[in-house]
Amino acid sequence: MAEKQKTIKQAGAPLKGKGLHTGVAVEMTFKPAPENYGYRFKRIDLENQPEIRAIVDNVTDTTRSTTVEENGAKVGTIEHVMSALYALGIDNILIEINAPETPILDGCSATFVKNLLEAGIVEQEAEKVYYEVKSNINYSDEEKGIELMTFPDDNISFNVMVDYNSPVLGNQYATLNSFKTYAEEIAPCKTFCFLREVEYLINNNLIKGGTLNNALVIMDQEKTQEELDALSDKLGRPRVNAKGRGILNEEELIFANEPARHKLLDLVGDLALIGMPIKGKILATRPGHASNVQFAKLIRQEIKKSKQKGQKVEFDITKPAIIDINRIKEIMPHRYPFLLVDKIIEMTPTEIVGIKNITFNEPFFQGHFPGEPVMPGVLQIEAMAQTGGILVLSNVDEPEHYSTYFVKIDKVKFKGKVIPGDVLVFKLELTEPIRRGIVSMRGQAFVNGSVVSEGELTAMITKNR
Repeated sequence: MAEKQKTIKQAGAPLKGKGLHTGVAVEMTFKPAPENYGYRFKRIDLENQPEIRAIVDNVTDTTRSTTVEENGAKVGTIEHVMSALYALGIDNILIEINAPETPILDGCSATFVKNLLEAGIVEQEAEKVYYEVKSNINYSDEEKGIELMTFPDDNISFNVMVDYNSPVLGNQYATLNSFKTYAEEIAPCKTFCFLREVEYLINNNLIKGGTLNNALVIMDQEKTQEELDALSDKLGRPRVNAKGRGILNEEELIFANEPARHKLLDLVGDLALIGMPIKGKILATRPGHASNVQFAKLIRQEIKKSKQKGQKVEFDITKPAIIDINRIKEIMPHRYPFLLVDKIIEMTPTEIVGIKNITFNEPFFQGHFPGEPVMPGVLQIEAMAQTGGILVLSNVDEPEHYSTYFVKIDKVKFKGKVIPGDVLVFKLELTEPIRRGIVSMRGQAFVNGSVVSEGELTAMITKNR
C-alpha cells in the first residue's frame, strides 16, 4: 500500500524558551496543516502574520545555525525543529512563533520530538512522494575538508564523520540506519562549541541564550581557575570549576560520540529543507550548516531536473468531482465559450486540482489552426487562472458577487501542445497568504502527467458592481 502524508492530530502544547543566538523570549506552537502544505512558520508577532516556507530556496543565513526568510519575515535556528519533523515522518505542519528565532530549550530536538508525539501523528489522504536518488550527488569544499554525498538506496541512512583537530574530540563517527531509532539515539544529543570560540561568538552578537544547560562546551586548551572565572564574569555566565581538558559541563555525555551525533541531527534538519523526503544513503565528512544547505540545494536541483526530463505527475482523473460544473457556474461568472474548467477533483485551503476535457468542438479550433488544431497557450493560462479563482472564491461568502482579475502573469512557459482528445489537468498552489484581496499562485497544466504549461499568476479579488 502507498505510504500516506502525515500531520499532527491537534495543536501541541506551547513551547517556551529563549533563542540561542538572540536570547529573546519566544513561544512556539505546532499546529496541524492540510495535505501538500509542507513545513511553514507563521510569525504571529508581526503585522499580517506572514508565513515563511521552510525550504532551502528561502535560506538566507547559515552562520552557526540555519535561517529562512520570506514575505519580509525570518526565523532562525530552525534546524533542531526541522530535524524532529523530518525524522518523525511529518509532511505538513504550521509552526506559529512570536519571535525571529526558535527556542533552544535543551539544545537538541528531544523536547520537540516529545511535543509532537504528544500532539499525535495522523495519516492524511494524499500519498507521500519520495525523491529516490538515482545517481551519486556530491558536494565538497577541499579547503575545509568538507564532503557530502548521497548514493542510491531503498531507504534513507546517514553516516557522519567529524574531525576538528581537537585532542578532546578526536575523530568521531555517527550513523543512523533508520529513523525508528532517531528519538533515542540522535534527538537527545546537544549542540556544542569550543571554549576558545565562546568569547568570539558573544562579541559577534551570537549565543546570547547559550548556557551549559543547552550546549556542550569543549575545553581543549588548558586554562587556570582564575582564567575561567575571569571569562565567566566577562560573559555574565555562572562560574564553573576547572577540570582540565574535556567537557566543561557538569553532567556526563549521553554518548561518547555525542558531538558527531548532534552534527547528524543538524544534517537531518537541514536536508528537511529539500521540500520532500528522499531515499538514499548519505555520507558526510565535517558537515556544517553552510555545506548542508549547499548540498540540499544540489539535491533540490536534481529533483527539478528529473521533473523536467519527463518524470510524470500522476493524477487520478477518474475521481468524482468535489465541485461539479453546476457548482462552478455558481462560483464563477464565466459562460460559454469562455468557461474553461469542467470539474474540481482536489482542493485544500492552499491547493486545487481542476480538469478541462479538450474536444474538437471547442470554438477556438476553427481558427487555431485549420488542419492543425492546437489549444492557444493564452487560453491554457486563462483556464489555469479560472481554476485558481475557484479555489479563492470557494472561501468567500457569496462568491457569486465577486470576481478575480489578473494583475500580473510571470515566468510563463509552454512545454507541449494541447490537442483534441487531451485531458488537461490544472494544479494551482498559493505562494503567499491572501492579503488585501491580492492572490499569488503558481500554476501548472498537465497532459498525461507531463507539464504542458506553467506560470506565476497574481490576481485581485473584486466585488462585482
